Amino acid sequence: MSHLYRNKSTKNNKLRNTHPDHKLRVYSDITQLIASPQNPTPLVRLNRINPNSSLQIYLKLERYNPFGSIKDRIVYEMLKAMEVQDKTVVEASSGNTGIALLCVANSLGIPVEVAVPENIPEEKKVLLRFLGAKKVWEADDALCPRFPSEGARGIVDSLVRSPATRDSYISPNQYENGLNVQAHYRATGPEIWQQTQGKITHFFAGFGTCGTISGVGRYLKEQNRGIQVIAVEPSSQDHKLPGLKRISGLDKQYVPKILDEAVIDHWVDVTDEDAYRTAIKLAREDGILVGPTTGAMLYAALRYAKSSTGLAVVISPDDAFKYISFYREFLDAHTEETEARRTEHDLSALVCPLSRIKAAELVDKLKSGEMVRIILGDSESLKSVAQELKTRSIKPNFEQEAEDRFILVFTK
Repeated sequence: MSHLYRNKSTKNNKLRNTHPDHKLRVYSDITQLIASPQNPTPLVRLNRINPNSSLQIYLKLERYNPFGSIKDRIVYEMLKAMEVQDKTVVEASSGNTGIALLCVANSLGIPVEVAVPENIPEEKKVLLRFLGAKKVWEADDALCPRFPSEGARGIVDSLVRSPATRDSYISPNQYENGLNVQAHYRATGPEIWQQTQGKITHFFAGFGTCGTISGVGRYLKEQNRGIQVIAVEPSSQDHKLPGLKRISGLDKQYVPKILDEAVIDHWVDVTDEDAYRTAIKLAREDGILVGPTTGAMLYAALRYAKSSTGLAVVISPDDAFKYISFYREFLDAHTEETEARRTEHDLSALVCPLSRIKAAELVDKLKSGEMVRIILGDSESLKSVAQELKTRSIKPNFEQEAEDRFILVFTK
């Protein structure tokens, strides 16, 4: 079986890829698992989280690429076109590109260094070290993307341009490399068109390096100009959505050069809060584990679903597992906030029907989202209050602390 390999008789580290037979799923090397129109990543319909059936929403699950993200596609395309020779490959990344780059390069014996914003999840930094990055440079998050000549991109730029180091380094430069766009134009776009049988009406992707939205958007627009391409970005420059960039407000010189604004119909900004809540809700209602950037794009799609019809595809760049520490922080903060809003009312001295009447008055005064803990002193009061809550579509949690102490806990 022919395969992708490093030609060790030369120094240019050229890659060769054949077209493997995916029927038996037997491969001569890991890179042959990278998605293609012949081996697409899954498209999965969302059911419970989307109550608006007029706009069906499908997730394009890019975590099924061999190295866990959509960046696998572009890394292969960029690396195989490079004349690496005896140089070290260096790239700026929020994590996924660096991980994919290391995986491909490791199979070829090519050394890699990665520059990352310091505030990416610790899980990604561990993975970069796990994969044997020659060096992981960390840069001040505040400098990227508003000052790309500084930050992670600035580190890489200085290494490949400085007279002291330029002969030792080479960078694929995903922000300016046209192969970033071509990888999605040649593969991701055709996959989506084939998988939806040409029925797609809306496409949602985030602003990052801008390769995905430019390449997929261009391909889909060529098939049907009526397809709406919606770009998603963080609501502020200071955010916790690794991989996404806020393009609005940036000087043109700082916007990724590969961005094709002509294919974009609408721009939507999403807060961290909405992105994380949506990703967590997706896991709890449809059982799909995604990163917070997917949560941002899905939030935008769910907003469109309230007033649009057709079939939407949302890019899901990776999964939840590289963001567990970020999710933990969000969940802990949310728990503390919920606890702070919880009130307690001791009605144990009242008997029915006074206990039921008082409980009903308390419920009427509660604000939406407020948690309450009601203490009752006898079983008749417990039954009566529980029935009163049921008529209001409230299902309380029940605890019994003593023979004459019953607790109902619920959120309005």
